[in-house]
Amino acid sequence: MREYVSLDLETTGLEPKNDRIIEIGAVKIKDGRVQETYSLLVDPQMKIPERITELTGISNDMVAGKPFAEEAVSGLLEFCGELPLLGHNLRFDYGFVKHSAVNMGLVFEKRGMDTLKIARAVLPDLESRSLQSLRQYYHIPQEEAHRALEDALTTFHLYEKLREEFEEDHPELFAPKELIYKVKRQGPATPAQKRYLQDLVKYHRINLDVKLESLTKNEASRLIDRILGTYGRIVR
Repeated sequence: MREYVSLDLETTGLEPKNDRIIEIGAVKIKDGRVQETYSLLVDPQMKIPERITELTGISNDMVAGKPFAEEAVSGLLEFCGELPLLGHNLRFDYGFVKHSAVNMGLVFEKRGMDTLKIARAVLPDLESRSLQSLRQYYHIPQEEAHRALEDALTTFHLYEKLREEFEEDHPELFAPKELIYKVKRQGPATPAQKRYLQDLVKYHRINLDVKLESLTKNEASRLIDRILGTYGRIVR
């Protein structure tokens, strides 16, 4: 795989169904050289958990006024074109992008390679095969950890190190494979759900950390259950 897009995301959590993208970093590579980059912060339309801000340095103020996921992911799909993907634990990043694409009615079917899977196969004795551990193992410089573009660049350099060292003996590990991730489109929250949420917010005087217009049906249902479990029902 000599022409590809190295991809990394920062998100509000680990579950594509419940969490949102807050930063996209992508690097277009050809014959071991960087050709072009795509990097932007994304407004997740929800509050970023403190633990994520501590990990990434990305705060709510930083994403305020930035593009929503629809615009950011559409731009990423255009940037990627027909190229295969590269990532470290690629299924994670692919899952988030595919969820957004499917919810917008777009197709995102890709082939790709995962440096984590390669490292597990060829470096079984390492205590950790996280991106940062492998970066240190191969002495790959990096300015900021847990920022999307920097991690995408590090993944590219890691792949090239692994390819140089192991491809001749393990060519099967360096052939891109179809990425399988099944996603069902999530419809927007219904008018009834939105009205009920508005009533709950007003009655219990809750300061929501999400925007009602951005919620899917599933997200609205979970939010209603969470409010009812915490505050109880509306008593007339």
